[in-house]
Amino acid sequence: MIDEAIIEARAGNGGKGMATFLREAMRPLGGPAGGSGGNGGSVTLVADPSLNTLLKFRYRRHFIAGNGGNGARNKRHGANGDDVEVTVPVGTEVWELPKRSSGSEVFLGDLVRPGQRIEVARGGRGGLGNAAFVSSVNREPLLAEAGEIGQTVNLRLNLKILADVGLVGMPNAGKSSLLTAISAARPKIADYPFTTLEPVLGIVEHGIDAFAAVDIPGLIEGASEGVGLGHEFLKHMQRTRLLVHVVDGSEGEPGERIRTINQELDAFDARLAKTPQMIAVNKLDIEEVELLQDEIEDQVCEAAGDDTPIYFISAATRRGIDDLVAAICYRLADMRREASDAEAAMLGPEYSNGADPLDDENLPVFRPRMSNTKDVVRSGENEFRILHDRAVRLAAGSNLDNFDALVQYHERLERMNVTEALRRAGAKEGDVILVGDWEFEWQ
Repeated sequence: MIDEAIIEARAGNGGKGMATFLREAMRPLGGPAGGSGGNGGSVTLVADPSLNTLLKFRYRRHFIAGNGGNGARNKRHGANGDDVEVTVPVGTEVWELPKRSSGSEVFLGDLVRPGQRIEVARGGRGGLGNAAFVSSVNREPLLAEAGEIGQTVNLRLNLKILADVGLVGMPNAGKSSLLTAISAARPKIADYPFTTLEPVLGIVEHGIDAFAAVDIPGLIEGASEGVGLGHEFLKHMQRTRLLVHVVDGSEGEPGERIRTINQELDAFDARLAKTPQMIAVNKLDIEEVELLQDEIEDQVCEAAGDDTPIYFISAATRRGIDDLVAAICYRLADMRREASDAEAAMLGPEYSNGADPLDDENLPVFRPRMSNTKDVVRSGENEFRILHDRAVRLAAGSNLDNFDALVQYHERLERMNVTEALRRAGAKEGDVILVGDWEFEWQ
């Protein structure tokens, strides 16, 4: 099962605005006519319930949105770049990888509902053409903006299966046999340990109720330290509401094996160890297990606690299976009702009638946080560089060799408080100011 992937998402750049004037016969006062650039396309991840692995990202890792078109004459705006939507399985966590080796990953969002979306790379805004700068005091603007650079991010996708019930236990306890007996899933079953090498999901139906159950490869003592198959698959248990601990009743010391598994769960995630449990003692078809049923139950109660329900079953003959499935359904129904009541109480009285605050029309769209940088930095003894995004794009899209354009640019710096930032940084008359590819003397 492919449950992790590294991908790159690259948003489109915004189109460049144009600085031009309308000069046509019979229209002597046409004025500024430069159109603005189009916005760059964005990259969005969408939760798709038809997917269950991240296999497709083994063959395609780069997702690039379209660039915005440049502005044109006659105030014509450039076309917006095409967005890119990338489908991922429901239950996918999205982490942004650090740009430096010393950095840490940033959690962007968790897609846990079908149709949920997260915008991971935002397209650059299109630059304004000179027609957008017309004002009552500036009838002939000479400035235009370059388009904004779209975001580029490297992401780690981490899939955690969404299941209501997790089957845990030692190797050969009968987890795969139980999943086969209660669902249409067909995991590999054999008489040797570690037959199951990856999580297997099955849908269990009981009357009008249904729930999803996941079979995790068997755990042994030391799994949290990498012994056996290790604990890498336990992350798929972190979303489950209920754990069904499958115990082989034909083996000795069932209580000790339950303690061992719970210790490994706790070593992986303390919250996972606190997930409600039910005990399914398997292999009731063996005569010895049936004869020692009371003794086994006492040992299990001592290890799991008196409040943990215990069911004796035979996955091979289906004895006790219906009672176990019914008990799971009743327990899940109670847990869902409690969770719904708690959510309604937290959200307010308008949701007390059972309305879903996250229906298909109200699913939130996560958006990445934009990084903040300083407006001005000192780059030399008498040299300063302007980093203000809007100021840099305005310089890149304009001809600052033109004295009138340079004067207008200084006025814009004043409005954007960049002039004040230069003063605070220590700039004085005669210092060199750098912005993009341009440089000029501070006056």
